[in-house]
Amino acid sequence: MADGLSSFWGPVTSTTEWCEKNYVYSSYIAEFYNTISNIPGILLALIGLINSLRQRLEKRFSVLHVSNMILAIGSMLYHATLQHVQQQSDETPMVWEMLLYIYILYSPDWHYRSTMPTFLFLYGAVFAVLHSQVRFGIGFKMHYVILCLLCIPRMYKYYIYTQDAAAKRLAKLYVATLFLGTLCWLFDRVLCEEMSRWPINLQGHAMWHVFMGFNSYFANTFLMFCRAQQRGWGPKVVHFMGVLPYVKIEKPKTQ
Repeated sequence: MADGLSSFWGPVTSTTEWCEKNYVYSSYIAEFYNTISNIPGILLALIGLINSLRQRLEKRFSVLHVSNMILAIGSMLYHATLQHVQQQSDETPMVWEMLLYIYILYSPDWHYRSTMPTFLFLYGAVFAVLHSQVRFGIGFKMHYVILCLLCIPRMYKYYIYTQDAAAKRLAKLYVATLFLGTLCWLFDRVLCEEMSRWPINLQGHAMWHVFMGFNSYFANTFLMFCRAQQRGWGPKVVHFMGVLPYVKIEKPKTQ
């Protein structure tokens, strides 16, 4: 804790702290950079939500973008307070979001349509209850990684069957931001003690947040393209001001 500043939230009760000094800039924000670094993710999710609504894509994508926003807001609360309850507001939406990705990725080929959403909903509800009562620690991280790994084969399949070069570029950006974000996360965790002696903290976990905000946006946009292609809606990847990619579709007039 920085000299002269006290903690508004009280003692740290979260199971994990990151490589950033607490309460340096404000007594209300424990980890300043880890908190504000979620803002790009919120803005990108909002842009994705607006585009999904404007293009009248399926509700699953609107829910997905809202889920991204909820996760980023939960992460802000966690890093601002370092309280166990707020940590759950970060970790539980992480699992819910991955369950939603699993549904979007696998549901087109699932023959029993009602079973998958029912199972995933119950799974998410049971996890939320258990997570509110038990501190999983490393078990949570392993569980989350497994859910992520379940998505990779399907994403790769979509990449193979997509011929559009711009859509493939989205998938490559998704992989690149995931790789760079993971490096930043590992850097922050593994080299924290050494980095603390440096004159400048490189804020690896904050950079993880920024990269993952873009990672989610690229993943969502790629999946929106693939789904629109499945529905025969003639999707195209266009760029806002020549920079930010988004999906534009042309539904047949009969739809």
